[in-house]
Amino acid sequence: MILAAPRTVDRDAPLGVFDSGLGGLTVVRALRDALPAEQIVYLGDTARVPYGTKGSATVIKYALSCAKHLVARGVKALVVACNTASAVAPERLRVELDIPVLAVIEPGARAAVAATRTGRVGVLATAGTIASGAYPRAIAQCSTRADCVGHPAPLLVPLAEEGWTEGEVPRLVVRRYIEPLALAGVDVVLLGCTHYPLLRSVIEDEVRNRIGPHVTVVDSALATAADVSAFLLDRSLDRRPTREGGGVHLIATDVTRSFREVADRFLGTPFGEVELVDL
Repeated sequence: MILAAPRTVDRDAPLGVFDSGLGGLTVVRALRDALPAEQIVYLGDTARVPYGTKGSATVIKYALSCAKHLVARGVKALVVACNTASAVAPERLRVELDIPVLAVIEPGARAAVAATRTGRVGVLATAGTIASGAYPRAIAQCSTRADCVGHPAPLLVPLAEEGWTEGEVPRLVVRRYIEPLALAGVDVVLLGCTHYPLLRSVIEDEVRNRIGPHVTVVDSALATAADVSAFLLDRSLDRRPTREGGGVHLIATDVTRSFREVADRFLGTPFGEVELVDL
């Protein structure tokens, strides 16, 4: 039997990241802080957003098309920044693509389990992610002593996209979503959607007020960035520092009138041109 030669990976190749929309730019933001030398190619499937309302087969099909497009651009690894896609697609991507695939659910689950003292972990996420059961499964794999209490928080997505990240309106909405977690007695609240980090300060305030100062808020974007950083460093796939540093190339499948404003908000800094593609 003749074995195929192992795939040679260029450590200076870009890192590929995709999401159903622009929310995954919070993951890119965290990646840039953790790996400032990396070149990142981000694909937002804005023409088919949201994934959370789609069936699993459709989400896997969309995830494959995004992933194959990034692989064709020569990325060295893929980060699935979409929680919905992370719940159903990573194993299929790993089977079909000859490239490392990392996702946001497992790192967030590990960080939450590491932070809990009581074993009671609360998760705020979209309805689709909660319904998938992905976080309870991931948390159970990390610890058989940890219980997961998930609660959908769908209104946080439009609030983040509209820039309503402070004030009475987001505070009242967050308070409503925190109440079930308070009743469950959690000591960790995991932000299981890429939009939610923009509302982190409001969430932390309401968590302290409604549950207590002992509760830890875990950002899955930061946990994912730490996971990706460790993965690349361990395999000597991290890009060597250069004079010009890293950067982000933004690709989208549709561009709306508010696209740049929303993208700037999630990335935390203005970006250059956006490339429009048809998948």
